[in-house]
Amino acid sequence: MKKSIFVLILCISQMMNISAQIVSSGKVSVLINNKQKPEVKQNKPPVIEPNNTIVQPAASMELPIAGGKYYALIIGISHYDDPLINELDKPIKDAELFYNTITTRYTFEKENVKLLRNATMSEMVDALDFYAKRVTSVDNFLIFYAGHGVWEASSEIGFWLPSDARKSSKLAWFRNSTLRDYLREIKSKHTLLVSDACFGGSIFKSRSAFTDATLAINMLYELPSRKAMTSGTLTEVPDQSAFLKYMIDRLQNNFEKYLSSEQLFGKFRMAVINNSNVLPQFGVIQDVGDEGGDFIFILR
Repeated sequence: MKKSIFVLILCISQMMNISAQIVSSGKVSVLINNKQKPEVKQNKPPVIEPNNTIVQPAASMELPIAGGKYYALIIGISHYDDPLINELDKPIKDAELFYNTITTRYTFEKENVKLLRNATMSEMVDALDFYAKRVTSVDNFLIFYAGHGVWEASSEIGFWLPSDARKSSKLAWFRNSTLRDYLREIKSKHTLLVSDACFGGSIFKSRSAFTDATLAINMLYELPSRKAMTSGTLTEVPDQSAFLKYMIDRLQNNFEKYLSSEQLFGKFRMAVINNSNVLPQFGVIQDVGDEGGDFIFILR
């Protein structure tokens, strides 16, 4: 009996030793049933990695001028050699004021601007020939004329009168058709004609609003243009020009970086109508390559 009890105690002791060896095997990642303890998932906030993408700035509002220059031919004629043609008091003064305005406030360099006082026919032609050779397809060209103009209803031809014009002969009368030929020859990106002369409206192809008001300035600059603004239609205009008075005033008091010629015209049109007997005109010059753009004045 004692021997049986001893054998039973010995068996139990050996079994307990084996279990202890398994538990204390030192393999901490392995349990008795050989299954790895599942990991407990925690609700941690997502880790946001730094974004190394470079954010580009918004598109620049600068115009794609690409080196384009601003040229201008400014003509003021107050004196006429022929006593049968009336003298004018204001054109040279207005031309000088316009010259000073665009060369001091806008991007017209003085070496690119010609101011002709009491210009003869040959001087006007020589100046236009000069710009026809100088102006390129990325440049901008402005022509300003203040002086007498004539409209022949029978032939429907308009003229500017240079200082050496004679009433009895058209030899030195500058035809609007000749001007259009030069505007076609001068391969500028944009051309703007400003004419403070009698019958200046004869230069137009159309005199209605023509540009899409939703077009951005850079789109107006991108499309070629040939535009004109004049102080009257086919009626005489006074020597004291409300047209030039208000146009120059708006240029002098403008603080917008970019100002299209149509915007400029809109700023002074009603002031001219309300303070004179003329109806200023603005539109496309006929048959010289306008594609819907506009001349843009740029502040310095």
